[in-house]
Amino acid sequence: TMNSESPEKFAHNAHSVGVSEYHLQWVTKYRYETLLKEQHYKDCENAIRSAAERHSIELLELGVMPDHVHVVAILPQNMTPGKAVGLLKGYSAYELFRLHPKFRLQYIRGHFWGRGFFYRSVSNVNEEIVRRYVREDNDLR
Repeated sequence: TMNSESPEKFAHNAHSVGVSEYHLQWVTKYRYETLLKEQHYKDCENAIRSAAERHSIELLELGVMPDHVHVVAILPQNMTPGKAVGLLKGYSAYELFRLHPKFRLQYIRGHFWGRGFFYRSVSNVNEEIVRRYVREDNDLR
C-alpha cells in the first residue's frame, strides 16, 4: 500500500481518499483574557464541541486558553480551514454572549473573537507532536 496509516482514518468519496487534519488557533478580540475563569472557558469548550458536532468536525484536541483557542481537528473533505474556524468562532461567540451578557460591555462592537486565525495541516508524522503541544499549553492554565 501507499500509506501505512489505518484506512479507517481516511474520508472516502467518489473520486478521492484522504484526511484533512488541521491545527487551528484564534484569539479573543484585543487579546483580552476573557476565558480565565473556569465557567467561562468551560462554556466556550462546550460551545465549540457543540458546533463541531453539528458540522461533522471531529475534534481530536481542544485547548481553551485565557486569550486564545487551539483545536486539532479532522474536517469534512469539502470544508476549508477558514469555513471550520468561522463556524466554531461564530457559534462560540453567540453562546458566550448569550450565557454571559456582561461580555457585551467589554466587546461593544459585538465581536468576541479577533479577526483571522492561524492554521496548518497536520500530517501523520507530526500529529502527536502538535497534539502534545495543545495538551501541554492547556496544562499551563
